[in-house]
Amino acid sequence: MPLAMNREVFITCAVTGGGGTQDRSPHVPRSPKQIADSAIAAAKAGAAVVHCHVRDPETGVAARDLKLYREVTDRIRDAEVDVVLNLTAGMGGDVIFGSPENPLPLSDTTDMVGAAERVAHVAECRPEICTLDCGTMNFAEADYVMTNTPGMLTAMGKMMTELGVKPEIEAFDTGHLWYAKQLVKDGALDSPALVQLCMGVPWGAPDDLNTFMAMVNNVPEDWTFSAFALGRNQMPFVAAAVLAGGNVRVGLEDNLMLDKGVLAKNEQLVERAGEIIERLGARVIGPQEVREKLGLTKRAPV
Repeated sequence: MPLAMNREVFITCAVTGGGGTQDRSPHVPRSPKQIADSAIAAAKAGAAVVHCHVRDPETGVAARDLKLYREVTDRIRDAEVDVVLNLTAGMGGDVIFGSPENPLPLSDTTDMVGAAERVAHVAECRPEICTLDCGTMNFAEADYVMTNTPGMLTAMGKMMTELGVKPEIEAFDTGHLWYAKQLVKDGALDSPALVQLCMGVPWGAPDDLNTFMAMVNNVPEDWTFSAFALGRNQMPFVAAAVLAGGNVRVGLEDNLMLDKGVLAKNEQLVERAGEIIERLGARVIGPQEVREKLGLTKRAPV
């Protein structure tokens, strides 16, 4: 796609994630109330979209519990602030092998379930957007394989589309974009599609600008994309994404720090991103403008 700055930018806040960050910062929300409250604060700070995982309220470990998702969803929808709801559908595809010499049987911490179960909370809560991790890759955090086969992605993509929920394609490398275009060609996803370029996630696409532009140049011209990078490169990639024609994602899922030695809250990261966007001469748009741009329909839970 041609390189042109985006002057109408929406911010997504990735509120809590599913990684093992819960004990690294007291600001990482765990309970449904904490997650919803943090999402609402991010929306008040300027996030048009909130991307939510759920966690076990006691341990903080990532969960797939329908009741937790429903409580988070209801709390956000009952708030006085408007925001586009984006739920993860990335859970349930984690394959954890045994040792290099004895990879089988799989570890009992493997979490691999069928397509319908992976999107059950999406069918239950009917968010406007849900994520679709568009490929398989090694993950460094816990030495596991994020597994999303072509058949699984086709099945999940069709389910999301039939539910009237907009899939956000999570592309961790260029091959993921290649397959996303195939999913559209096969009719599993509608076009124009929505893409999140995930930079610097070990071991996907590194967060250097050459790789980033290779990703951007593989996004079809009529699709909408956002981008993020992990850790201290989160804010530089706010600027890079806008200059490359995209939208931005920030939040505690991807970065815990506001400044060196200063732990962040979600709303502070959103405010910082908004300042960068406006200093570049662009405008931060709100949730209703995002719905109009992406063809989303706000709905109550079914």
